[in-house]
Amino acid sequence: MRQRHTIDAWGTKLYFDCEGAEFDSVAAFAEITSFVGLVDDLFSTYKATSAVSQIRAGLLDISSAPADVIEVANLCAVARELTNGAFDPWSVPGGFDPSGYVKGWAADKCADIAQEHGAQHVQVNCAGDLALRGGFNDAGVIKPWSIGISNPDNTKEVVHVVEVFDGAIATSGDYERGAHIHDPHTGLIAIGARSASVIGPDAGLCDALATALMVAGKDGAKWFGLPELASYSAWVVNRNENTAWSVND
Repeated sequence: MRQRHTIDAWGTKLYFDCEGAEFDSVAAFAEITSFVGLVDDLFSTYKATSAVSQIRAGLLDISSAPADVIEVANLCAVARELTNGAFDPWSVPGGFDPSGYVKGWAADKCADIAQEHGAQHVQVNCAGDLALRGGFNDAGVIKPWSIGISNPDNTKEVVHVVEVFDGAIATSGDYERGAHIHDPHTGLIAIGARSASVIGPDAGLCDALATALMVAGKDGAKWFGLPELASYSAWVVNRNENTAWSVND
């Protein structure tokens, strides 16, 4: 049976679309709700008691933080290396802030939980970061999830469509939240792109790469030549031109 579910968290809404003949939706969404609350308790920069806030305040060292925080910090360090520092949660105002990785990471974890409870076809949307599993069941025919990428100047207009059976897509931009991404190299607002979407197997890394492309713009295309990113692709809208470019698409 197909089940749709919404959770209010992190100042936004998280959407779930799951299906499976033996899917235990009650148990799955109960565990997911608990996990989402844990993510907020660990990573929120708005809660003074969160582990990340304690790290930012100099009251906690990452090496002594809970295991999930250490895991995310290590993954962020890898993403920083892959992007030549265009993604760097240690160089944002106020100190360590892994928000540009956590949403995607959490989306993958939620999808894993749903699968553990019997879901065969899963879409998790964590504020624009999507984790996708098993395609979707269209009257008995399994098709890839079809995800539209919006025009940043008109979000009702779809300018590109990607199809994914298993994987993730993350989009970063300034057209909904305003200019909020900083260039780690200059400390100024990022001006590399208007919006950036990254498709690949890992939602956390997609999230980080999309953020990094907002900083680097076209210079970021060279990262996708790295063997570690061979299975990732990007669709990017340029900052000052009504044009877009893609890599590995």
